[in-house]
Amino acid sequence: MSKFFQDKLTGNMCYGCGASNKQGLQIKSFWDGNESVCVFKPKTHHSAMPPDIMNGGTIATLIDCHCICTSIADAYREEGRDIGEEPTIWYATGFLKVNYRKPTPIDGPVTIRAKIVERKPKTTLFVAELFSHNQVLTCDGEVLAVRVPDEWSNPKGVFGHSN
Repeated sequence: MSKFFQDKLTGNMCYGCGASNKQGLQIKSFWDGNESVCVFKPKTHHSAMPPDIMNGGTIATLIDCHCICTSIADAYREEGRDIGEEPTIWYATGFLKVNYRKPTPIDGPVTIRAKIVERKPKTTLFVAELFSHNQVLTCDGEVLAVRVPDEWSNPKGVFGHSN
């Protein structure tokens, strides 16, 4: 069984974290104690105008999706259930704040580490840090994850079925 949160979330079509979106970023997140970790290997098409620097929107997506998937994994853990077990748990972004501290080189993997700051019944607040391949903190941010009903994942049967 995979240790990665995203591999257990069936039908997730998100561009950043959806294992079902073959053209997306396909991030993978896992627990490291009370933190969650995501290691992402950028490709040349993830560059900003300077070809050796990561695009800021890609960085924001990595931080956002890593924290949202961590909120889902945390909610399952708090309920004593396996990730993906019915009834499914979904979260969406309430807000995202990213601070770009230094340019992020694209020539190696980046690591995102997220910590829960506050957990409430319907929201989870995270702080996240993004490190370059040489362990330099290049970005940090906050994400508020908001629990949403299962129907949110497929409104009006968009994918050929209804929940």
